[in-house]
Amino acid sequence: MKQIISKVSKSVIPSKVIEKSKNQIAEIAFELVEKEIEKYSEVIGLEFGGSFAKGTWLSKDADVDIFIKFKKTISEEKFEKISKKIGFNSLKKYSPYVRYSQHPYVEAKINNTKINIVPCYDVKIGEWKSAADRSPFHTKFMKKSLTTKMKNEVRVLKTFLKSNGIYGAEIAKQGFSGYISEVLILEFGSFENLIKSISKIKENQIIGETSKSFETSIVVIDPIDSNRNLAAAISDENIGKFILISRALKNNPSLGFFKDKKRRVVNKFWKNLLVIKFNFKPRSPDIIWGQIKRTTSMLSTQLELGGFTVLRSKSYTDQQNEAYLMFFLESTKINEIYRKKGPEFFREGSTHSFISKNLKNAELVWLGNDKKIVSLEKRKYVDAVNFMKVFLRENLQVCISKGLQADLKKGFKISIGNKNLSKLIKKEAVELISVDGTLLHFN
Repeated sequence: MKQIISKVSKSVIPSKVIEKSKNQIAEIAFELVEKEIEKYSEVIGLEFGGSFAKGTWLSKDADVDIFIKFKKTISEEKFEKISKKIGFNSLKKYSPYVRYSQHPYVEAKINNTKINIVPCYDVKIGEWKSAADRSPFHTKFMKKSLTTKMKNEVRVLKTFLKSNGIYGAEIAKQGFSGYISEVLILEFGSFENLIKSISKIKENQIIGETSKSFETSIVVIDPIDSNRNLAAAISDENIGKFILISRALKNNPSLGFFKDKKRRVVNKFWKNLLVIKFNFKPRSPDIIWGQIKRTTSMLSTQLELGGFTVLRSKSYTDQQNEAYLMFFLESTKINEIYRKKGPEFFREGSTHSFISKNLKNAELVWLGNDKKIVSLEKRKYVDAVNFMKVFLRENLQVCISKGLQADLKKGFKISIGNKNLSKLIKKEAVELISVDGTLLHFN
């Protein structure tokens, strides 16, 4: 494994030329913002943050984060308003735009490098007012704690996570963040040690030190906040992938683990794919992703209650105005009749009620071998498209995320298969009907 890690390490460390270019871009942005903050007494400082400041950035897609530090007495309204003004005015030559996390922040591109102007409060450790307040402490801690070798090991880990599709803290991905990558390398000392340890990790195992208990698959404690579990934001699916590919890499090291792995698509299952498309009024990416993920989960439950077996589901949005909810069904058409089990014959009241009701409405009623009364019911809908059309028209206020109800009320389209899908949406949908690339390492 050491030879593989050595080869990858050489390829992920930015060259002197790239490093110089990145530093120049960062300084241009910093000086522009520094000049702008002089207009505001509410701002008390400015500093670099993120992977650029910590020296753990990857040359291909490194952002430059600049944190504007506000007095802790400033209201949230002024905090957001002033930070946006500073971002737009300082980067006006570079077509700035607003992005959203807990609070809005301004982003722009200088020579293909993303510049993020992020507001935070100047607080003492532990006295957090906004989600970004920890970031300057993370930067200071990692700059002090990570050795040069460890920084390069972080780059190897990030490449490993990216290649296997589990890197990125955004709600759309729910993967491993850059900071958690740094914490893991700091905790285990090297990429190789981390892989060996993750390969044999136990459920609910705690990485780090805390007196608090957490209920996630694994627990990774923030070194500057022992009450914070960094793994809470990672989906169980991505934690599982990380464990599986760590085992596979340990058992059979190869450079293939650091390259994108193509999925194995089973095309015959396109006919089992139900897709709901609708348009929405623009909003923060985190908000729309949360809404469509919750709605997809709710509708999966309703499909199951309607008799349709949902094998897998996912959602997708372009983060502008289109959203897609996708369901891989065992079948899009089901039998007209189904068996419903009632109470055991010893339960007098329940038995009487069940028989009386179902003698009127059911196709058949009988006594089963397991002591239970059984009725044969007739389904109202046997086609998934018809079921979903009616359900969405009649139940918007019951089983749809509140924030999407007005959007879906304006209209939606339901289809089966891939005929009406764009190339981009097909690429997203194909995940549901393919063997995950991370599992192909076991071949």
